[in-house]
Amino acid sequence: MSVLASIQSRIRAAAIAAGRPADAVTLVAVSKLQPWDHIAPILAAGQRVFGENRVQEAMGRWRDRRDEIELRLIGPLQSNKAREAVSFFDVIESLDREKLAQVLAGEIQVQGRAPRLFVQVNTGEEPQKAGVIPGQADAFIARCRALDLPMEGLMCIPPAEADPAPHFRLLGQIAARNGLDKLSMGMSDDFETAIACGATSVRVGSALFGART
Repeated sequence: MSVLASIQSRIRAAAIAAGRPADAVTLVAVSKLQPWDHIAPILAAGQRVFGENRVQEAMGRWRDRRDEIELRLIGPLQSNKAREAVSFFDVIESLDREKLAQVLAGEIQVQGRAPRLFVQVNTGEEPQKAGVIPGQADAFIARCRALDLPMEGLMCIPPAEADPAPHFRLLGQIAARNGLDKLSMGMSDDFETAIACGATSVRVGSALFGART
């Protein structure tokens, strides 16, 4: 069994174990910083949803293959890169502040193109991490909706040394009370826990591609 098939099998098994449909969870292959010879076999094997951290890196890597895949921006987005991000990505998962929301709203109006948006929530309230803190998430989501932004879900990255399950459950609670049904949570080491807590997409890098060089 290939590495991709093994990960896909684990995702399906985790969904079924959680009482969910086998196809309830999307695998986002995190291709950031990976050499092309690691990515090409995964693409050739049928993977079509990829996650990138940086706008310029993604544009350089995927421009000639853009129609083949769904591309998600999962890293922090600087406001001065919003124009390129709106034009190039299908999903932006790292909406985390008022200024960025306003800039994205303006770009969507100008371009007539609207990537689906996730609010990043800093569930651990870690000062070094991006994301809206949980206590401010409801108000921020409301402001984004007032700007007519296409809100689809929430994303989080739990603290590295913590049990991720409470963070995943917290994200699910925030999403539920705000009427958002997509949850991007879980990475290589904890995606099965995330699926048990309701993840609709998981972001897997090292388990799929191997360690980045």
